[in-house]
Amino acid sequence: MLLPMAPTDSLFLLGESRENPMHVGGLAIFTPPDGASATDMRAMFEIALTGGKVAEVFRKRARRSLTSLGQWGWETLADNEIDIEHHVRRDALPTPGGMTELTALISRLHGTLLDRSRPLWEMHLIEGLTDGRYAVYTKIHHALADGASAMKLLRESMSEDPHRRNMSAPWQVPHSLRSVPTPVAAKSSPQGSSLPATLWGASRAAVGEVAGLIPTTVRTMDRAVRGKGSAVSVTAPHTLFNVPIGGSRHIAARSFPLERIRLLAKHSDATINDIILAMSAGTLRHYLHERDALPSAPLVAMVPVSLRATDNADDRTAGGNRVGLLMCNLATHLDNPTDRLDVIRNCMNEGKDSLRAMSPAQVLAMSALGIAPLGMEMLVGQRGPQRPPFNIIISNIAGPRTPLYWNGFRLDTLHPLSIPTTGQALNITCTSSDDQISFGLTSCRRTVPDLNPLLDHLGTELELLETGAGL
Repeated sequence: MLLPMAPTDSLFLLGESRENPMHVGGLAIFTPPDGASATDMRAMFEIALTGGKVAEVFRKRARRSLTSLGQWGWETLADNEIDIEHHVRRDALPTPGGMTELTALISRLHGTLLDRSRPLWEMHLIEGLTDGRYAVYTKIHHALADGASAMKLLRESMSEDPHRRNMSAPWQVPHSLRSVPTPVAAKSSPQGSSLPATLWGASRAAVGEVAGLIPTTVRTMDRAVRGKGSAVSVTAPHTLFNVPIGGSRHIAARSFPLERIRLLAKHSDATINDIILAMSAGTLRHYLHERDALPSAPLVAMVPVSLRATDNADDRTAGGNRVGLLMCNLATHLDNPTDRLDVIRNCMNEGKDSLRAMSPAQVLAMSALGIAPLGMEMLVGQRGPQRPPFNIIISNIAGPRTPLYWNGFRLDTLHPLSIPTTGQALNITCTSSDDQISFGLTSCRRTVPDLNPLLDHLGTELELLETGAGL
């Protein structure tokens, strides 16, 4: 049975090409418990490969058919139709087995397309790290999961108990869920007599939303023209990142103590996300300045943001999505790091206030308006002649707040890896894991062949921001 695919999900399949792979990834590094080694983790994975029920999300294959009128849909395969040896692969690092060798391997793996005749995921089990740790690289198509849902899958495959053993592998259904009936998918159509009422209610709501879109659009565009925080930008300058890209990838990763960034945010009356943006802004400024390629106008970042009120318990715990997209002025025209942070903090606060004043449907519509030029470039596979809609995507994905373990092996670091696209040759994604903030930089190798200078600048910018805050 072929289930319909959401239009936003199918966009990642429609826009994919050899030059534009559309999968996200994650590099997880595990530390063995006392008395164990990386070899023991490999042995546990080898046992897991011989059996176990594959989780449903890892059995979904993207397909088109005449019955779906040529649109993409999801087909769920049976367990015996999954070639698990294809999806779960083994790799070993050459000596000396450090981060240089690890990121070189991940760069090659992240640049290859997933096989569309199979479920759209791979997991690579990597040994050979000289410090005795074990690495797991996972990539999953963006049509199947975004960063937040991939993080949820990761958390569900692990435990907060360091003594727990006999745990399922990440691609398997957890033991505790195997006897639970599969719930009806949230995207399934309403059944029975509720369908007409549902459609009528949706129609009435849609009429009201459409009536409010015109003034909302006018206000959004007015904010964009005046350079205020908005879901749309019309001021992003052209940079060396905003060019057509090739299919090879380069990745780099670095972590910083979460408490260090949290303390800086508190002293700066800012959020952790503001600090990440300020670190990224200074890094981009220095990188472009060193290449005599820094525009006089400030760079603009597209930033996914949560719209839940942190001081409202009901809002924090409510279900559903409260996420929008904001265009943030990175103030790269300013030399002083503290001044850049002030501009970023004000821009993000203004933008979040404007989005909170909208309905969820209006937030979705304005966010779609802001990202529409990139969507068109993805579909046609070419960089347009107009200004870029923004210069870079910078994301911060919430990760686990407590230490996580898989059969006693502690998740030490988790580096998120994302998607460069035509016109967006560099992506910066962060995630928190227990006590660290991990940066994952993903670039088109042809456009940004060496990411190490960017990593160095991140550390420098954090120190400069701390000095400016009196820390």
